[in-house]
Amino acid sequence: MSEYTALSDLGEFGLIRRIQNTIKLEQKSTVVGIGDDAAVLEPGEKNIVVSTDMLVEGVHFDLSFCPLRHLGYKAVAVNVSDIAAMNALPTQITVSLAIGSRYTVEAIEELYDGIRIACENYKVDLVGGDTTSSNAGLVISITAIGEVAKGEAVLRSTAKPNDLICVTGDLGAAYLGLQVLEREKQVFLDNPEMQPDLRDKEYLVQRQLKPEARMDV
Repeated sequence: MSEYTALSDLGEFGLIRRIQNTIKLEQKSTVVGIGDDAAVLEPGEKNIVVSTDMLVEGVHFDLSFCPLRHLGYKAVAVNVSDIAAMNALPTQITVSLAIGSRYTVEAIEELYDGIRIACENYKVDLVGGDTTSSNAGLVISITAIGEVAKGEAVLRSTAKPNDLICVTGDLGAAYLGLQVLEREKQVFLDNPEMQPDLRDKEYLVQRQLKPEARMDV
C-alpha cells in the first residue's frame, strides 16, 4: 500500500521548494520566478495584460470525476484563454491554493503536474503564488499575465455594429460533458455496482475535464 505524506509534515516552504524543483522557466521577461518574496518581470515596451480566475471545490469542480492532474491543467487553460482573448501572448502565471486537511502532498503534486504540463504546453512561466489552509476543500486561484503591443489589445468595448463575431470550438460541448459526468455519477451512487458508460461521449467529457485555450486562432 502506498504511503502518503501529510502537508503538515512538509510545511508551506517545503512544499514550495518541492514544486520549485519541477518548474522550468521559458520566458525572457521572467527575471526572478517562484521561491522569492515576489517575482521580477521585465516586459520591455509592451502593455501588460492581467487576468484572474478562481475555482472552488463543490462549485466549479467535482473531484469524484475530475482528476487532479486534469484540474490543474484546466485551471491554467481557462486563464490563458482569457489572455489570448485580449490578443495578448500569455507569459507568466501565479497559483494560489487554499487546501483542505484531507489533501496529501502527493495529491497536491498531482495537481501541480497538470499545472506544469499546461505551462509547458502554453509556454508560460509559473512565477509565484501562495498556499494556505482551508476548512472547505480545495480552492485554486490563478492569475495569468500576458504581453501585447501597445494599442493592439482587443477589448469588448471596442465592438461596433456590423462587426463579424466569430467563435471557436463547439459551443455547449463542455456543458454537455458535465451533464454526462453528473449523470454517470448519480447512476453510480444509486447502484455502486454499475460502471460509468462513456461510450461515444469521450469528446464531450474531454471538453469538460481538459479544455484547451485556442491559441492558434
